[in-house]
Amino acid sequence: MRNPAIRIVSVLLFAVPAFAQSSNSGTVRGSILDSSGGAIKGAAVKIENPVSQYARTAVSDDGGKFQFANVPYNNYHVTASAPNFQTGEQDVAVRTSIAVDANFTLQVATGSTSINVSGEASDLVENVPDTHTDVDRGLFDKLPLESQSSSLSSLVTLATPGVAADSNGLFHGLGDHASNSFSLDGQPITDQQSKVFSNQIPLDAVQSMEVIEGAPPAEYGDKTSVVISVTTRSGLGVKPPHGEITASFGSFDTPGAGFNLAAGSASVGNFVSINGMNTHRFLDGPEFSAIHDRGNEENLFDRLDFQPTQADSLSLNFGFTRSWFQTPNSYDGQNATAWSGPDCPLFGYSTACNGLGPDGRPVGSTDQRSQIRTLNVAPSWTRVLSPKAVLTVAAFARQDQYHYYPSADPFADLVPDLTLQSVGQHRTLTDLGARANIAYANRIHNFKAGVVFSDTIVTERDSIALVDPTANAPCLNAGGSPYLSALLSDPAGCTGDLAPNPAFTPLLGCYDLTRTGSLPASDGCPNSHSGYYPYFGHANIRELALFAQDTITAGRFTFNAGFRFDYYDGIVTQTQPEPRLGAAYNLKKTNTVLRISYARTMETPFNENLVLSSEGCNDPVISALMATSTPCVSNAPLSPGWRNEFHAGLQQAFGKYFVFDGEYIWKYTHRAYDFSVLGNTPITFPIEWDRSKIPGFAIRGSMPNFHGLSAYIVMSHVSARFFEPQVSGIGATPEGSSVFRIDHDEAFNQTTHLQYQFRKDGPWLGFNWRYDSGLVAGAVPCAGGNCGNGPNGDASTVDVSGITPDQQFEAGLFCGAVYATPTSPISPNGLCPANLYGSKYISIPAPGTEDDDHNPTRIAPRNLFDIAIGHDNLFHGDKFKWSARLAVVNLTNDVALYNFLSTFSGTHYVTPRAFTATVGFHF
Repeated sequence: MRNPAIRIVSVLLFAVPAFAQSSNSGTVRGSILDSSGGAIKGAAVKIENPVSQYARTAVSDDGGKFQFANVPYNNYHVTASAPNFQTGEQDVAVRTSIAVDANFTLQVATGSTSINVSGEASDLVENVPDTHTDVDRGLFDKLPLESQSSSLSSLVTLATPGVAADSNGLFHGLGDHASNSFSLDGQPITDQQSKVFSNQIPLDAVQSMEVIEGAPPAEYGDKTSVVISVTTRSGLGVKPPHGEITASFGSFDTPGAGFNLAAGSASVGNFVSINGMNTHRFLDGPEFSAIHDRGNEENLFDRLDFQPTQADSLSLNFGFTRSWFQTPNSYDGQNATAWSGPDCPLFGYSTACNGLGPDGRPVGSTDQRSQIRTLNVAPSWTRVLSPKAVLTVAAFARQDQYHYYPSADPFADLVPDLTLQSVGQHRTLTDLGARANIAYANRIHNFKAGVVFSDTIVTERDSIALVDPTANAPCLNAGGSPYLSALLSDPAGCTGDLAPNPAFTPLLGCYDLTRTGSLPASDGCPNSHSGYYPYFGHANIRELALFAQDTITAGRFTFNAGFRFDYYDGIVTQTQPEPRLGAAYNLKKTNTVLRISYARTMETPFNENLVLSSEGCNDPVISALMATSTPCVSNAPLSPGWRNEFHAGLQQAFGKYFVFDGEYIWKYTHRAYDFSVLGNTPITFPIEWDRSKIPGFAIRGSMPNFHGLSAYIVMSHVSARFFEPQVSGIGATPEGSSVFRIDHDEAFNQTTHLQYQFRKDGPWLGFNWRYDSGLVAGAVPCAGGNCGNGPNGDASTVDVSGITPDQQFEAGLFCGAVYATPTSPISPNGLCPANLYGSKYISIPAPGTEDDDHNPTRIAPRNLFDIAIGHDNLFHGDKFKWSARLAVVNLTNDVALYNFLSTFSGTHYVTPRAFTATVGFHF
């Protein structure tokens, strides 16, 4: 009776399993036995997902046991093989931290035995209600990515349907402005991850990624349009140690270097990654050729796993990143050397000023810089309560320190018609929190319940001063234009042909650096009128979330039943009950999965400059400063909104070689968020509109590996319709109709990726084709409609005088055969007949047809192609390997825009053609 006895012993041995993983990964374990119940030592076990390209191997030990720890949630195909035995196969689903058993009893092979381990069509579909995209290192190691300093964002953009690409590593998920969150080994990160806000985890530290585009499960909150669940790399069980050293060099004088090492035993493991880069094109600038755009970044990531007992697992994530970069200059900013003082006949770039400011010193080019330091520490403890229940308790502390430095000479920050202020900022965002959850799996139920608490400490220190002499001039000339003399600071001195300016604000005169004359004694200036205004904001944003969810498998049906309760206590207080429901049905005969889902979510405000936006209108100086360009529209602080969203989808496998996944989305939000900008500075802040409606569809098609070739295509159409009024936040209300397309609305985009491996140990090729139909553009002059471009902007004439010659050049504007240059407009008087007017880079509606909702001005469609070629083992080594890789982004050097005069981020070009060569030593 050896067979039953060994099976009983096997169950007892695994009753208290030994494993360590993050909260978004699990364990697959099992035994390899022969038909008599004897253990098979040295059997080869492989676990893989053909769509995500996740694949790992293990070897059974003396007792025939094997184990895969830190396995991302997904469906997997497991095979076990040994000499003289038939190969065994199983499908397993990892959906919880509770270990999944995959035991094999192998039969003795016969001469007629046929082995087929290529998988079936059923391996390609998932019978789950929520739509998601799974990507593993096997795919993105060979994916040419646009940015080394925001490669994780680039990966999400290229691999996920429904994501619109924006500049500087920013992406918009399913029609929302950056309403995305990351779950880093279970740690929630809901702050913005664009590289102008924060520093991302290096891609080198990522094992796999699941992007949830469907209705979010109850465990996720805050920013849920797209949830990116990241599983980091672990050193647990990696023996002998494995690692690599890489060096790279690329276009724009971009050197880089990296090192990572994974090592461990069955009870202790560590993974560490260190890398850095320096470049002359760190951000996407307003000119195609980079100007004043240097930057560097250094990353350290370490994950330590420790199992003190068979029931307990401890894990610690530590990360630190520092980035430093210049704010890219436009031609206008690079040549901001002509301040119009008393000796300058005209305001603007006049040679009569000889590049001198009002203090008589040379102004020079705009020289604004930023530094961001990000620190993250996240310990966690996992306790196995029983073979069916696991408890996880974790804490996290994350801080972003953002420092923005204005030009050494504040008058270099003046760019006429764009920037009126010189601004500095020192801002910190500290997120402290804890989470706990219990997972329980029994028969048809997969239950999870938990609590998450966080305290986000926001501190904002801004320094602001006027550097535009026209913004708050005390006197007006006879024609009504501002009198530009720096000597007059008091309307009482407006004599002769000069008249007092009725719009003059004495309080702003306290912080007007362009005036050297004395203010009246009654001006009430709290500080010297030649200094910066010091703004200080502070808030604690405390959030508590309780959730429970159950995935119920009943035959061919899978049901999700979840509920979440959010309590938000910040500048305002609000609660929200949130049901989350979903159902999926598997037509096994045709390998079809049908699904529907619904989610109610609380939409919380962005934390970046939240205090400035919520309370700035109550500050007399900030309110007066905003009145010089875009007046305050509401004194109400930003408050959480709420959303109802519905999803309906279909997944269909075609044989073993292709799977189609389509989803229809409809989201209705009360109090919808966007961002606005203080002048043309990096100080951006959230604002809130009355509501938004976002319908659309997202499609993904995947072809698993077929004789070395694998491919996928993602495509989407998402509308982002926002409705006035603006209900909170300082900043700009767009001119036009009461319904408008937000500037991240995009009609269509798609990415096609092809990857080919020449022989098992040969070179490989990766190729991307990205098509974007274009985001909604900013204030581009057009003819008639809702253009709002002056009295001459009727259906027959376009008035472009409201933007500078360089902005006309950036937009690619032309009037007949005359194209704008950085110094020459398309028309001397600013007027162009509508039938001669157009743009190379922007799709401008026909005369009289522009409509903010149905026919807005958009960035012109663009096609970008990227390619990467490489070899992972140049000299066919065994223990030591050398690799080489060459990647080219924007292969055809297409000149195109991400956006133009966007209310959020201004103007940005896509990356010019860029080469990056990398060599690596692997051990």
